[in-house]
Amino acid sequence: MKQLILAVTGGIASGKSFVCQRLAERGFPVFSCDDEARRLMVSDDTLRQRLQALIGLNAYKDDGSLNKVVVASFIKSGGKDTVDALVHPAVRRAFRQWVTEQNSNVVIMECALLFESGFEVLADKTIFVSAPESVRIERLMQRNGIDEGSARSWMALQMPEEEKMCRADFVICNDGKSDLEQQIDKLLGEITFLRAKE
Repeated sequence: MKQLILAVTGGIASGKSFVCQRLAERGFPVFSCDDEARRLMVSDDTLRQRLQALIGLNAYKDDGSLNKVVVASFIKSGGKDTVDALVHPAVRRAFRQWVTEQNSNVVIMECALLFESGFEVLADKTIFVSAPESVRIERLMQRNGIDEGSARSWMALQMPEEEKMCRADFVICNDGKSDLEQQIDKLLGEITFLRAKE
């Protein structure tokens, strides 16, 4: 049977990583696009040079690590698309290579910017993790130690929740009240059923 690729996405602080952890605990390999992007921005020499040419030499600290404050400032001041144009192709290549190395019949791609990046074409089915805006703002403020204004400015960089929800094949509600495990089990059951019909 053909290997099935599931892509999990959601707005910032929706809890998509938490959902992916639950899927990993069920035995499914998970590829985090965000983690891979951070890794490649440091380890890929070509990408590193292009980012320095775009942002400046201070995009990296003296120890070679990414200067997150400088890069975040550049992204929030209008440079998001140009950074994405450099990083996304490298992540896409890494994901395709990673998939070939997995023995599982089902693999998971966690991607915050799934639809913005066009990465949905790499997946067979897409899953959107939803949470109310007020819940996400609160989570983001606590997680990153920022104020509400900063939280909203980060959220504004992403595609509206409603649009993502309409484009996804499945939706999981992670509002802190709904039974997450039950939703995941139901989702996997539906996907198994769909595969059996193929």
